[in-house]
Amino acid sequence: MKILITGASGFLGKEIVREIANEHTLVSLGRHSADIEVDLFFQIPKLDFFDLVIHAAGKAHSVPKTAAEKQEFFNVNVVGTENLLKGLEEAPSLPKSFVFISSVSVYGIESGTNINESCHLNATDPYGLSKIQAEQIVKDWCTKNNVTCSILRLPLLVGSNPPGNLGAMIRGIKKGYYFNIAGGAARKSMVMAEDVAKIIPKLTELGGVYNLTDGYHPSFNKLSKHIANQLGKKNVPNMPKPIAVLLARIGDLIPKFPLNSGKFFKITSDLTFNDDSARSLLDWSPRPVLEAFKLSQSFP
Repeated sequence: MKILITGASGFLGKEIVREIANEHTLVSLGRHSADIEVDLFFQIPKLDFFDLVIHAAGKAHSVPKTAAEKQEFFNVNVVGTENLLKGLEEAPSLPKSFVFISSVSVYGIESGTNINESCHLNATDPYGLSKIQAEQIVKDWCTKNNVTCSILRLPLLVGSNPPGNLGAMIRGIKKGYYFNIAGGAARKSMVMAEDVAKIIPKLTELGGVYNLTDGYHPSFNKLSKHIANQLGKKNVPNMPKPIAVLLARIGDLIPKFPLNSGKFFKITSDLTFNDDSARSLLDWSPRPVLEAFKLSQSFP
């Protein structure tokens, strides 16, 4: 296939490129160091025909502090998607299939177990809202143009050199300032980025909306121990629940305090997602994160 990918330089994008570049003709689109250099917020790209488009570009991994920073999520995730689709409409012919990389953040849920794709999309934060809007834009466009539409709602992405919260967790364990709270018993859905990349070619004919997880949903305690073992650390410190609750109450009164009641609730609550649809329709059979996750030797 001839494939267009946005976000090829991102964490997941790099895994997708590694997985499919040898078997398909791959063209990257992005602001820098891409085959087609364009800023999708400002420009509509000039494109050729592609069998498959993988839209993996997006803004994440940050907490907006100003109105301008909140708007940036919509500029990148919504307007960028609209302009990409406009470019595809102006190409010699439309793609056969479109894959949009979304997030479980669209559900707007901070606790729960076995959440499936039929759950209402209740996100109210800028990132989650922008992904909801982008999903709908993609669905409507694909329906109108008879393009096979696939949406992947992903939880925490895991790989050898991860960004975001997982990267911060690894650095904290490495430097000795990370600790679990209340035993780190809360379980969270996660998935290997490499496994997500491998499933994408199977989406081209079927389409659909899918949660993807490793199916095991490790606890913070097990994940942190797995990381610590690789770093040669004997144990991961724990903050007892009573102390954490007290600190969270203090944090409720001090805006920049690292812990408050909201964060305490998220850290100590299970949040897992159901991926039965992918397993039954796509033959999704990912590896357990705690078996597959190996740290890069060059991790900072």
